[in-house]
Amino acid sequence: MLACEIDAVVVDVLGTLVDEPAGICAGIRDLAPSLADLAVDELWQLWQRHIDSEQRRILDGSRPYTASDGLDSEAAKLVADAAGIDDPAAVDALALSGRRLPAWPDTVLGLARLAERFPLIGLSNASRTALLGLNAHADLRWHQALSAEDARTYKPAPSVYKLAVAVSGAPPERLLMVAAHAWDLRGAQNLGLRTAYVARPVGDPPAPSDRFDLHAENLADLADQLGDPIR
Repeated sequence: MLACEIDAVVVDVLGTLVDEPAGICAGIRDLAPSLADLAVDELWQLWQRHIDSEQRRILDGSRPYTASDGLDSEAAKLVADAAGIDDPAAVDALALSGRRLPAWPDTVLGLARLAERFPLIGLSNASRTALLGLNAHADLRWHQALSAEDARTYKPAPSVYKLAVAVSGAPPERLLMVAAHAWDLRGAQNLGLRTAYVARPVGDPPAPSDRFDLHAENLADLADQLGDPIR
C-alpha cells in the first residue's frame, strides 16, 4: 500500500486547495463593478498570462527573480489599464486579491484528514507574505508551509521541491506531492517524489503519457485512498 511508503505529504496551494480564478475575478469586479462577466473573464486571462509568462522568464534566466507580490502588482496594473481604471489605491487592492482566494469545499476537511496520518507540508509559488495571508483567509492548516521565495525561483524548478525534501528529512521517494497541475507533478516526479493528481476545474489535467501514483477526484477521495490513521 502506497501510504506505508510515505513519510510526508506535500501539497500545492494555488488551484489545488484554493480557487484562484474565483478570487482574482472577485477582485476585478471590485475594481470595476460594471464589467460584464465575459469582460471579467478576459481580464482574468490577461492576469494569468502575465503571471505565467513572467514566471517562465524567471525560470529561463531572462528576468531576475521577482516574488509573487511583485508579479501580482504588475498584473493588477495591466488589468486596471485594460479596464480603464486609473486609481492607485484600487490597483493596490486588486494586487492583494491573490491573498483572498476561496478554498474549494473539500479543502479544509481534506487537509485535516491527511494531517491525521502524515506530516503535512504546503508548497506554493506564492511569496511568504502572500502565503501567510492566503492560509489565514482560506483557513489552511499545515505542519509546515513553504514558499518558493526561499528558493528564489518558481515551480517546477527542482530547487523548490528540494525545500520540502530538506524540511521533511526524508528522501524524495518517501514524499507524496499532491497537485491539480500535471506540470507541477512532473516537476516533483523529476526529483524522485511520488505523485498524486487531484482533479480541479481550473487545473492542468494529466496527459496520456503521464504516470502518476494516484489519481483522486478531490482531497476526500485522496484521503480515502491513503487510508485512515493507525490508532
